[in-house]
Order: sequence, then structure tokens, then C-alpha cells
Amino acid sequence: MAKRLAEPFSVADVLTPSGTAAARAHAALDRAQRDDSALRYRPTLIDAQHQAGLVGTSLIDPETHPPDPRLIAQFGAHLCLKHRVLPWRSTAGRVTVLAASPEHFLRVRDALTVIFGRVHLAIVAPDNLDLALSKTCHSALMLNAEMRTVDAESCRNWDAGKAFRWGTAVLAAILACMIIWPTISFFILCGWAVFTLILNTLLKIVAAVFHVFPKPAKPVPANPELVHLPTVTILVPLFRERDIAGALVSRLSKLDYPTDRLDVCLVLEADDGTTQDALAATQLPHWMRAIRVPLGTLQTKPRALNYALSFAKGSIIGVYDAEDAPAPDQIHVVVNRFAQTGPDVACLQGRLDFYNSHSNWLARCFTVEYATWFRIILPGLERLKLAIPLGGTTLFFRRDTLEKLGGWDAHNVTEDADLGIRLARHGYRTEIIDTVTQEEANARAWPWVKQRSRWLKGYAITYGVHMRNPLKLWRDLGAWRFFGVQLLFAGTITQFLLAPLLWSFWLMLFGVPHPLDGVLSQPVALTFAAIFLLSEIVGITVSAIAVTSAKKPDLIKWTPTLHFYFPLAALAAYKGIIELATKPFYWDKTTHGIFAATGAAEPDQPVVNAPPRPLPHPVAAE
Repeated sequence: MAKRLAEPFSVADVLTPSGTAAARAHAALDRAQRDDSALRYRPTLIDAQHQAGLVGTSLIDPETHPPDPRLIAQFGAHLCLKHRVLPWRSTAGRVTVLAASPEHFLRVRDALTVIFGRVHLAIVAPDNLDLALSKTCHSALMLNAEMRTVDAESCRNWDAGKAFRWGTAVLAAILACMIIWPTISFFILCGWAVFTLILNTLLKIVAAVFHVFPKPAKPVPANPELVHLPTVTILVPLFRERDIAGALVSRLSKLDYPTDRLDVCLVLEADDGTTQDALAATQLPHWMRAIRVPLGTLQTKPRALNYALSFAKGSIIGVYDAEDAPAPDQIHVVVNRFAQTGPDVACLQGRLDFYNSHSNWLARCFTVEYATWFRIILPGLERLKLAIPLGGTTLFFRRDTLEKLGGWDAHNVTEDADLGIRLARHGYRTEIIDTVTQEEANARAWPWVKQRSRWLKGYAITYGVHMRNPLKLWRDLGAWRFFGVQLLFAGTITQFLLAPLLWSFWLMLFGVPHPLDGVLSQPVALTFAAIFLLSEIVGITVSAIAVTSAKKPDLIKWTPTLHFYFPLAALAAYKGIIELATKPFYWDKTTHGIFAATGAAEPDQPVVNAPPRPLPHPVAAE
């Protein structure tokens, strides 16, 4: 029998420096004990035997002794998934209910009694329960994965044909106006581009001022209630990751959170033999498990996340990408911050950086852009109390709130930005936390364009979904945050689409005729020139502050070259807009594992004290 684990530390203890140090020491001891036992037997089975012995009941394997599907239908597959219980069989007028622990059973015992009459608890190993749920609740799981978000807040009803007709009509109207009234039309389009440029520049200035002069930190109130460290589930969606699996396991093994409270789920697609083969050749620590997502009507990251959410064990749900290398203390930072805030803070967003920031020029510019976004712009949006479009990784949610909002929109290719707006619409807040995850910069030109086109396509779809009823959006967000959505989404998209019009003014410097020659008076022309120059200076200055804050001051000399970097985003915007009418839900996959780390510390060094075990049979529906 495995040695019983030490009592987990409380959140109140961890809030102090000494408590945090003690928790990390506990995590190291716990990891060593668990990994030693994992070499001899599966901890989940040992834990289940222990649970059954404590309450004096049976341990049942539903794989060898299948449940009665009529009982599941009577209770409801969605309730089985929500409460992680499984009505098994009825004998002698009593229904036996399988659960991984007595706590899960007791939460719904009254409801079970109302439906079935006399009920009896039997214990099942968590892995076996997951496998049984995936088989017996297949239809409910598939429905949750694809339709969990309510219809009014989802883009699944996006009509590509209608988008094509509207897009064609708008383009034809613009071309007609350019032919009939070329000067006026050009002036109006340029005026809108300049207007959004001014607003974007003002946002950068305000956000930079907030960064340079931060708000004084409020003292953290003492937490008088001793609460055990919560279980944290980390969802890591993987797709066609041939070269990343081993490095991913090594990087996540550096997390110093106690492994008895850490639930890492590697989410695989059922037809992705590449990743499954890579993981089969990789030894997993016992606290990692594989969840295989069955094929459905679409194949996207948010659909995979929704499916895996049904099998999550934690009260806090985190999301990492395949190439991520989070800071070792990151989970502690998240748990502590959630303990310090009220329930209105439903999401914590960490900062992202790149470990291959010096691979080439594109990687350097991408690093500068990310530093500006995650260290200047997003904290600025938070200080301004605007809705925050989330990043796709290093996200952490209160599980109950995430489920209440309907998880991720399975059809949206920027499910993160969409979820950020939905959180704000329902009265929740997102905070930016001071913890960094290193990842791999996409530093090849065409793959970069494809990735950015997916982001901008998703921005356009998200904007279209939330602007279906502008008055309701106004009521949900209020005037100030409604304006913020217009700036962040409509402003960003039109900035890139109309960028060539702004570039045309550079022709004047070389004496090339311009459509507005003779239309703009000299003062107006000089004003335009001053706006462009000021925008460039502000952009360079804010980027320099950002990379200095990221401790990469050597990148300052590359900030002026962003002027040649963002034209790629304009190309991506046109590609994304075309795909709105051709393949709106297509997920243009980004390949990882191309570039090695270029910093002083390699992020994927193996962990000596974490002996792994072979990949278990993934949870899957058959």
C-alpha cells in the first residue's frame, strides 16, 4: 500500500513567503513519493482501493462490468458528467452508483434518492470512470463539445454564403464610389484610417503612462479561513505535434505545485496518429493523462477544450499551448491570486514571451510586439476597465464561471478573444498577473501570415457575433466598454485593411502624384504628416519600454523595423477576410518545434526527480 500523502497546505499559508517556500518543499517531497510509487503500480488504482476500504464498499471496474444504460438515461448523461457519478446497476431494490470518492457521491445523493429511491455507493478508479463516461455519455459529450455556448453568443450560425454576398456588395459599392467620386471616397477612407490610428496611438500613450507610473499595490487582506490548496486542471490541446511531445512533458514537469493537486490533461484528436505516436514513445509522469477527442462535425482547439472540460478534476482550469514553458511557480501565483480576489474575477491572464526571440528578424519583431501587447496594452486595458480580449494560453478560469458561460465557442477560431468579451458581458473581470510563460515564436513568413490571418478572421467573426444586437451589447457592457470593443475589434481590423492607403502618403516624399494632391491644404497635409510621425515615435517608444520591461533591452534597436513588419499583418488581414466567406471555421494550424531556444537557459531541460511512466490508454468514446 502506498504511503499516505501529507496534508496539503492551505491557501492562507501559501499567501505568505514562508508558506510558499514550505508548499514548494512539500511539492518536491510529494513528487518524489508519488514518482517512486508510480514505478510499481498506478496511483489512481491504489487511491481507489484506499477510498473503498475507508468507506467499506466495493471497487468496481465499469470496463469489465458495464453499467445499465437505462439508469444513465434516467438520471441524465449531462448530470453524470457534471457531478462525475455513474448509476451502475439495480439489485435488490437498490441502485449502486459509482463515484471516484465519497465526496462526489454525497453532493448528489439527495437527487439520486429522489430519482432511484435507495442508492448505494461503490468506488471506481478515476481513469476507469472517465473511460466509462466517454462511452456511455458519448452523445452528451459531443453536444457539449460543439454546442456548449448558447446560440446567441456563438458564431456557429455564421452564414458563409451570406457573408460572401454582403462582402461582394460592399466591395462593389466601394469600387463604384472610387470610380464615380475618387477623391471624396479616397479622402473618407483615409480619414477613417487616420482616425483609428489616432485612437490607437492614444491608447498606447495612456497604457505606457500606466506602466511607467503603476498604481500602488493594495495590501492583501489576511485570509482567516484555512482552505486546502485547490486541484488545478491544465488543458493542453495537441494536434500534429511530432517534435514537441517530449519537450512539453519536460517543461510542465518543472511546475512546483503539489502533484496530488495537479491534473494535466493532454488533449488529443482521435485521428491524430502523429501526436499519439509521439506520446506513446514518451514517458508521462503519473499526474499527466491523455484525453482523446472523438471526431465530430468540426476540428478546432475550442471544441477539444470543451470536450476535455467534462473530464477535468480541478476547480481552477488552465490552458497551455503545446510549446509552452511556464514559470515553475506559476500555478502558485494563480491559486494565490484567486484566493485574494472576489468571485467577479473569473479569469487570470499571464504574460507571454518567446524563448527563441533571436532566431531571426521576424522572431525579434514578434517578440517586440508580444512584449508591447502583454506588458503595456493589456494591463492598460485592465486599468481603463475595458473588456480584455484574452490570449490563447496561460489562461486560468474559475471552473464554475467557465461552465456557467458555456465554455469556449467551438466554432470560433479566436475562441480566447471571444471568451474575454463574453466574460465582460456577463459582469466578470479579467486580471493580468505577473507571471511569464515562454513559448516558440512563429518566425517563418508564410506560416506567420497564416497564423495572423486566423487571428484576424476570428476577430472579425467575434465582432460580428457580438454586434448582432448593438443595443444589447451596449446595455451589457456600458458605453465606455462598448467603445473599447469598437476600438479593439473594428479599429484593429480596419487599420490593417486600410493600411495601404496610409502607406500611399509616403509617395509624396518621393514626388509621386497622390490622389489627394490639390485636395488637402498645406496645413492639413502637414497635420497628417505630423500624425504619422508622432504615431511612429510613440510606437517605437512604447515598444522600447516594453522590451526593457521584459529584460530584453538588446531588442530596442529593432523596434524601428516594425514599420516593415506590420505590412505582413495587412496581407494576413486580406487573407482572413476572404476566408470569412469561404472557410470561416477552418483552423490554420501552426507548426511547433521548428526553432530552438536562443536565450541563456534552455526551457526544455529534463527534470531529474520526475521518473515518468508509459502513456496510459487515452479516454475516448468508441
